[in-house]
Amino acid sequence: MANNLGLAVKPVAETPVEEIERVAEWINTEEYKELNFKREALVIAPPHACQPLGAELVAHAFEGSLPFVHGSQGCASYYRSTLNRHFREPAPAVSDSMTEDGAVFGGQNNLHEGLENAIALYKPKMISVFTSCMPEIIGDDLTAFLKNARNKGIVPADMPTPFANTPSFNGSHVHGYDAMLLAILQTLTDGKKVEGRCTGKINLIPGFDANTGNFREYKKIFEAFGVPYTILGDISDVFDSPNDGTYRPYPGGTKLDEAADAINGKATINLGPFSATKTYSWVKENCAGKHAALPMPLGVAKTDAFLMKIAEISGKPVPESLKAERGRAVDAMTDAHQYIHGKKFALYGDPDQLIGYVSFLLEMGAVPYHILCSKGSKKVEKEIRALLDGSPYGTQGKVYMGKDLWHMRSLIMTDPVDAIIGDTHGKFIARDANIPLFRFGFPIFDRVNRHRYPIVGYQGVINMVTEICNKFIEIVDETCEDRFFEMMR
Repeated sequence: MANNLGLAVKPVAETPVEEIERVAEWINTEEYKELNFKREALVIAPPHACQPLGAELVAHAFEGSLPFVHGSQGCASYYRSTLNRHFREPAPAVSDSMTEDGAVFGGQNNLHEGLENAIALYKPKMISVFTSCMPEIIGDDLTAFLKNARNKGIVPADMPTPFANTPSFNGSHVHGYDAMLLAILQTLTDGKKVEGRCTGKINLIPGFDANTGNFREYKKIFEAFGVPYTILGDISDVFDSPNDGTYRPYPGGTKLDEAADAINGKATINLGPFSATKTYSWVKENCAGKHAALPMPLGVAKTDAFLMKIAEISGKPVPESLKAERGRAVDAMTDAHQYIHGKKFALYGDPDQLIGYVSFLLEMGAVPYHILCSKGSKKVEKEIRALLDGSPYGTQGKVYMGKDLWHMRSLIMTDPVDAIIGDTHGKFIARDANIPLFRFGFPIFDRVNRHRYPIVGYQGVINMVTEICNKFIEIVDETCEDRFFEMMR
């Protein structure tokens, strides 16, 4: 063993090669899997991030909004770097850099000084404040801290300053997304409701989604209908802005006045039923118009449901252009189904995306076999189970809630599948099992431009079919004997 300088490093303890080989084989056995699934206190490679990361994503998604971390600088660096690595775009955010003295005396001084500096230096239109572990553990009162900041003139009276408590030690990034989005909407819409007023717009809550291509697909659909809309938390230009030589600290985002007027909208559609639960409950109680919660439009059936709901709310028929696109998606599925039919898949991810993956695979005649969600619930499990029970290809599917990727590894090594669907963290399992990983979800660090590649809508169906089936064809080409190396597959 040697380090980067080429110097010899003496291990603390010598492990015989035979023992290393024995353990390497043993962790692939049923005996080990049984022990692995008895774990209670230890989590290994959980496929989710912490609450503040989700809060930062949606804090970026509004015009001129500066994400502000009330907590340590190290935590803020983690959230920013994760978004940087996924999008390969800047994720400008600030922190009030709490340290040991803040842990003892509270973080109000840090918060006030940080707000004063951030406003003077970065001139945001809105500051979205959220917490990391330290202030949550010591019980910092953000309501009082921000009220005091306004009384002192640190924060201008007309500057929106929504805040959310997002402790890292419970929940996940989807819960932080929900908490921050709710706070932003409550703040912006305060006092804006006008009886009898209707903007004529459909509000869309996309849920936690780090795919800018999906947002552009939603816009394309609404524009095809000719229906005015407001996406409540639009990251499409924030994390996919043009490189034209000019740095813009706040590119894109939902206009603040449009978000404020969303309370007077014609209707609100929530496509993140499991990542915007509290936000949607507030919308139903406070926002005008109709309300509908739908699954994320992954696959043909769920895209159909989304389009039919827009048609129902708007009173407009589904446009011919979208009908033609549906036909092309069905044609793509028909042309390629033989390459995926009967293949077994392991899946993991956030609840909303996971339900969509299962639906799409069943439409293709594939088998969602191992289905894992680290922060799922009985309601999520029930919905996935209903999908599986409704298809002959779902009878073999098994659902695992509250499990991690080390559990997934045991499942795949003892009961093999043909491929995995998930984020970058699944690549280690895929390599051990010698199967492909299809990178859908968040985060994706080891491939480029995936966040620009929509997987929702009919175009998303075509994209997923193309990527998955071509990989299986490629595997045949790479592994077949010369006599079977054919031009046609």
